[in-house]
This record gives sequence, C-alpha cells and structure tokens, in this order.
Amino acid sequence: MATNLSHVAPVEDFDWNAIGKKQDIYSTNEVSKLEELYGGTMKEVVEHELVDGVVVSKNHKEVVVNIGFKSDGVVPLSEFRYNPDLKIGDKVEVYIENQEDKTGQLILSHKKARAMKSWDSVNNALANDEIIKGFVKCRTKGGLIVDVFGIEAFLPGSQIDVKPIRDYDIYVGKTMEFKVVKINNEFKNVVVSHKALIEEELEQQKKEIISKLEKGQVLEGTVKNITSYGVFIDLGGVDGLIHITDLSWGRISHPEEIVKLDQKINVVILDFDDAKKRIALGLKQLTPHPWDSLSADLKVGDKIKGRVVVIADYGAFVEIAPGVEGLIHVSEMSWSQHLRSAQDFLKVNDEVNAVILTLDREERKMSLGIKQLMPDPWSGILDKYPKGSKHAATVRNFTNFGIFVELEEGVDGLIHISDLSWSKKIKHPSEFTKVGEKIDVVVLEVDVDNRRLSLGHKQLEENPWEVFETVFTVDSIHQGTIISANEKGAIVSLPYGVEGFAPNKHLVKTDGKTALVDETLDFKVIEFSKEGKKIIVSHSRIHEDANNTERDHTRTDKKSADKTTQKAVKKVKDSMEKTTLGDIEALSNLRSELHESEKGKEEQK
Repeated sequence: MATNLSHVAPVEDFDWNAIGKKQDIYSTNEVSKLEELYGGTMKEVVEHELVDGVVVSKNHKEVVVNIGFKSDGVVPLSEFRYNPDLKIGDKVEVYIENQEDKTGQLILSHKKARAMKSWDSVNNALANDEIIKGFVKCRTKGGLIVDVFGIEAFLPGSQIDVKPIRDYDIYVGKTMEFKVVKINNEFKNVVVSHKALIEEELEQQKKEIISKLEKGQVLEGTVKNITSYGVFIDLGGVDGLIHITDLSWGRISHPEEIVKLDQKINVVILDFDDAKKRIALGLKQLTPHPWDSLSADLKVGDKIKGRVVVIADYGAFVEIAPGVEGLIHVSEMSWSQHLRSAQDFLKVNDEVNAVILTLDREERKMSLGIKQLMPDPWSGILDKYPKGSKHAATVRNFTNFGIFVELEEGVDGLIHISDLSWSKKIKHPSEFTKVGEKIDVVVLEVDVDNRRLSLGHKQLEENPWEVFETVFTVDSIHQGTIISANEKGAIVSLPYGVEGFAPNKHLVKTDGKTALVDETLDFKVIEFSKEGKKIIVSHSRIHEDANNTERDHTRTDKKSADKTTQKAVKKVKDSMEKTTLGDIEALSNLRSELHESEKGKEEQK
C-alpha cells in the first residue's frame, strides 16, 4: 500500500552533525570545546618556512618528521649523515619545501634548514666555545673538508690530532666533534679543530704525569716524531725529547739509525721543567758507558785500531769502540813540521792503526798518534845531514826573514834571507824562488834537541866579496846602470852582478840634472865594506874631482906668476936705491921687463 509522505512535517531541532556518531548527542558548548581542542592539534604551515619537528620514525633511506601538520613530512636520511646517533624523538629543524606533492606527501628539507641557520650557529659556536659535530667529506691539500651545519669547513692537518697524522684518508667518512677556531665572514671561510678538544684533556693529563715525574725514572713511551736533532716520545699524554746526543754513546748522523716511528722504547728522565712542561729524556743512559767497560789492560803506548768518525782542521776523532773515541792531532799524523790540515792525511770512515799517547779514564779522554808507527827521520840526523853536507830541498813557505824548506818528510830547515845570495840585496824571499820549487842547500848548523836545521844557499859558491875587494877599490871608476831609485838614492848595477848604492847628491851630472833610472854612467867607488857587503858609488864625484884638479893647476900657475912679479918689484926697489930718478934708461928697461912678464902671464891664461 502506497504511503503519502508529503504531509509529514520536518523536525525543527534535528542535529544533522550527529549523523554517523552513534547517536552521540553534544551540546553547543561541548561542540565548541571539541573544535578548539582539535584545532590545537593542527596548525597551518606555509611553504618555504623554517619550523621545528620531531623524528617519529626512520629507515635506511628516509626520516619521518612530525611538524604538527595534518600529515608528517619525509626527509632523506643522507641529510643526517653528520649525526649518526639520530633517534626517534629527537628535535630537528626542517624547511618546508612543499605542503603536498603529487602523492599528497608533505616534503621537508633538513639540509636547507641547517644552511639557513648555519652561519648563526657557527658564530655562536665560536663565541660560546661550543663543541659541534661535523661529517668529514673528503681530503684536500693540507687537511680535510668537514660538513658543519651544512657549511664546508676546513680542518687543517695540524688540527686533527695532537700527534702528527701521516694518513688523512682514514678520517674521511667519519663523524667527529670539533671546535670552531676561525671564521672569515667576508670570504665565508670556517676553520675547525679536533685537536683543540683533546688538548684540554691532555693538559690535565700532563699536569698529573709531570707531578709524578722524577729524575732518573724509567718510563715506556712511543716514538711520535723523528727530527734531525732528536726524537719526540709520547709518554701517554705528554711528550718528551731525546736529543740526538742522548740516543747513543757512539756518534750517529741521524736518529733514524737508532729508532723508528711508532716504536715502543724505554727511556730515562734526565730533566724536566714544570713551567714550560719540557721533558728531557735519554736512551743511551739505560746502558753502561763504554768507557766503564774499557779493558783495564789498555795503557799508553799500546797499538789500537779504529775508524775515523769526525775530521776537523786540527785533527781527527777515531772511534776504537762504540762511544770510545780518541783524538789524533794533526801534529801527530806526520813527522813533518810545516803546517797542514788533517784532511791531507785522513778522511771519514778510514780504518787506521794508532798508538795511545795519553789516556785519562776519569775525564774519558784519549789522544792518539799515527806518526809513531813510522821511523823518526830525526834519529841519526847527524849521520844523514852532517854540517857542510849539500842536499836538494823543496820550498814549503816564506817568511819575511827566510825560506822554510823540506829535505824529506819530517825534516825541515830554514834558509835565512841573508844566506840566499852573496851579491844581491833581497827584500823578500819570494823575489828569489817560489813555493814548491827545488833549491840546493848546504847544512850550516844542526840543532838535534829542537829538531832544527840551519841551511844556506849562497854557501854553495865561494864568497865573491873576497875578489870584489880587489876590483872595487876606493876611487876606482866603473860603468853602471841605475836600476831603481827611492827618496834616499839609487841602486846601481855594477859589473859581475854586484849592486852599489849612490846617494841622491852623488847622482848629479855635469849639466846639473839628476841621473834617472835606466841611465848608464860612470861611477866612482867612494866606500867599500866586505863585511857589510856594501859598495857606495858616486857619479858626481868624477866631474867634481876633475874640476878640483884643474883648479889646483890654476892655483899653482898663479902662485908662480906672483913670485915672478914679486922678484921684479924687488929688483926695481933695489935699483932705485942705487940709481937716481934721472936714470931714465934703467927705468925704461925695468918697465920693459915688467911688460914682458905680464904678457907671458896673459898667454898662459
């Protein structure tokens, strides 16, 4: 039967919101409260906004983050690789990239959120000395690149650890803690340090270790670094240095001959400084000193064998046992007396035989000699080089007073400058010969005690001054050439290779000018000394003596004429006494005599 519903009236207070609510009936106030509570669980989000979220789940690819939106967002796990300890419930910053993608998913980015706040975070970390985490991305020149707050920061190799790092690659891919040590905002550069984190701990460890140190204490350490001057040892938080001289009793060229990197060794504490925290260590001190184990039978005069380890100009150090050395002074290398250096006889690593000359066990010093293994050339010197014997020698060196020559290895002699030539005046021996040349000598004196020979060269010839004495007699005249001049006079080369000296006043020629160098003139001997080997000559004296002779002749003639005149005058006087003034004839005759006499005098002139 059909029912007609058109006449049914609707219920005025019907609650349409109650449909499907299992007949739950809410009052208006209750509905308002429920709507308020529901609205509090949801919030409006804006794309490209930075918000905080909570990790609600994660897998090997993604991290689900709740930001209070109607749906959770997804972030790639790779953006959290700097934080491998990320867990559910951690708060994270995210950047809203898209409220809803094609699949209705909320898209978030943690990387962009970090980048937006990175510089603030980095500056705060530096200002507050905070410890931050970073992911080591790769290696670069001089260090590593680290991701901190999404910024690529530089980790210098020296700031990785307190000990030197030889392999940087082992840190790549690791997450580590750092401190920001430097920021350059202009160039957007950040420098971080991992070393700074452990230095504070090490300082505490150092204080504890140093407080327990004692001189002479033996500790185990690890070779941390090797330099040319020593080895740094890690004593477990504090470093000590073994100087190269404290590594071995013997001489070494480099510490690598004794130790290797990362080697564990026992060391003894020699000294330390509380203020500067420097610790001096020793390795050789753990073994007895080689001098203490030196044979008690070893004595002066014994022959030994060793190796040259150091050469100096004054001598060579020879190692006869590790840590036991003796010095061979250069004077003990050869019997020769002329100066030479040790390099002329030995070189490093030479094996040598030597004789112990001195031995001081307390001072740990030893002097050696090698010339003692060879015959002394001075033994029997009087038989080999008797006085008056002639020999050939080698010129070794000059002095102002003579020439040192060597007759054989170890036998030297001196030729005084006065014994070089009979006739020539030699100012310096270099004018006579050269170093290295051969020269004939005759032995003048032998001083055995002082090991000296006095030698001569001119004595190989007879003394020519015995003959010169008869040739260059005083007032004899010889032709000579001026070879040099000075402010006092000139040296004149005379016959037979003899040289004379003419003072300046004796160089004046007849024209009044002074004779010059290279002029050849006649010279008169005015002084001769055989003992002093000296001849004084004069050119001026020749024409001076000639003038004096002519003057003497003139004076003689004048005296004769004066005597004739005097006789005539006397005769006149006598006549005047006998005659009168009227005897004109007699006066006339007398006048004629006087006139003839005067005429004769003029003709003589």
